[in-house]
Amino acid sequence: QVQLVESGGGSVQAGGSLRLSCTAPGFTSKNCGMDWYRQTEGEGRDWVASIRPDGTTTYADSVKGRFTATHDKTQDTMYLQMTSLKPEDTAMYSCATPRRCTYCNADGVCHLSAAGFWGRGTKVTVSS
Repeated sequence: QVQLVESGGGSVQAGGSLRLSCTAPGFTSKNCGMDWYRQTEGEGRDWVASIRPDGTTTYADSVKGRFTATHDKTQDTMYLQMTSLKPEDTAMYSCATPRRCTYCNADGVCHLSAAGFWGRGTKVTVSS
């Protein structure tokens, strides 16, 4: 099964920056984009940003101009660069592929997820 892994979270002061990474160890995506979400305790999950296979990006209004989603195709790693962080950005951040995304391993075994593949998240804490 494909398990996305996020990293790069941590604690920063307001105004600081972090870069989150999302990979699928052992697998390579086949023309998949990526969505980023965040969730605070007791709250629902909110969509943050998306990057499509062609590199097109969209962002939630709350992060537009501060967050940038990119895809390093040479390493098949997705990134979410976060700048000018605010205390209200504090949350657990997760990456998830769109539906019907395919990942294949080196042996050519491929997995198609109807609901998308998800990571477990990385914690971001922004202090004032």
